[in-house]
Amino acid sequence: MNRSQSKYFNTAIRMDEAFLSILARKDFSNITVKEICEKAGVNRSTFYLHYETLSDLLNESVQYMHTQFVTYMKEHTVELESFTANRLHTGPLDDLYLITPEYLLPFLSYIKKNQKLFKTALENTGILQLEETYGQIFEPIFTPLLERFHVPEKDRPYLLAFYVRGLMAILQEWLNNECEDPIERIGALMEQCVQGAGMLGK
Repeated sequence: MNRSQSKYFNTAIRMDEAFLSILARKDFSNITVKEICEKAGVNRSTFYLHYETLSDLLNESVQYMHTQFVTYMKEHTVELESFTANRLHTGPLDDLYLITPEYLLPFLSYIKKNQKLFKTALENTGILQLEETYGQIFEPIFTPLLERFHVPEKDRPYLLAFYVRGLMAILQEWLNNECEDPIERIGALMEQCVQGAGMLGK
């Protein structure tokens, strides 16, 4: 990354962080370019060098949070690495589950902590971007399990989509209710729904 690219990237990060800070206390529809620029310490012309509209900034901020999200999950799922390296690949099939509390609770904690952004993203940029991120989060667990249960490779994308979209539906309802229900309850519901689907004989 050269100096001008680095400067552009750093400015974008400042605007993302300014936007997310304002979003934590205001609805998206009430946020203005002016207050984002003031918070980020840039002028309006700089904003319009990067984006055409506030929706473009929302889009970028969601992607920024996605990156933070993946990093957070890696840092808070140490037990998952052991599970993936050992039980997932070599353990008895009867002991394998698609999702576990060790994986779900950090995931749900992050969603709740940043619920305003995730809810705003669902309302303003559609479901596909979040679906892509959730797919990245769950794919490292689902794909090896599908392999262990000898699910044909051509069927795996469909089954992964089925599970990810089902989990997203639960998350969206939780976000619509301002994440009022305890994380543990939502995690238990997600486990119950995935295991109850019975695709892997659970």
